[in-house]
Amino acid sequence: MYFPCCLVCLLCVALVTGQKYSSKYDNIDVDSILSNKRVLNNYIKCILDQGPCTPDGREFRAHIPEAITTNCSKCTDAQVNIIRKTSSFIMKDRPQDWEKIRIKFDPDGKYKDSFTKFVNGNN
Repeated sequence: MYFPCCLVCLLCVALVTGQKYSSKYDNIDVDSILSNKRVLNNYIKCILDQGPCTPDGREFRAHIPEAITTNCSKCTDAQVNIIRKTSSFIMKDRPQDWEKIRIKFDPDGKYKDSFTKFVNGNN
């Protein structure tokens, strides 16, 4: 009886810990990226598969489809803040780039309204 209980506990821990993305890049300096046009352009090109990617850019790009469809449900608190800040900035200051990103990851606009609410903190 002891072994099955331990196994269930281990599975529960594995499921809970597996529900969040890696926190490896949680301390990225978003302000320095957003304030540097060249760096921001490189990240946008990476996200759109139009240029090379840094390791963090590749990781972010890999999670974008799921983050959009789930309103970042697997994101850490830091990642939620990063996504909200960067998305809001690009929506307001680079709307053409935002539209390209939206079309790439949500071509039918299925998640546009819910993701916009999430970005605005109304999820």
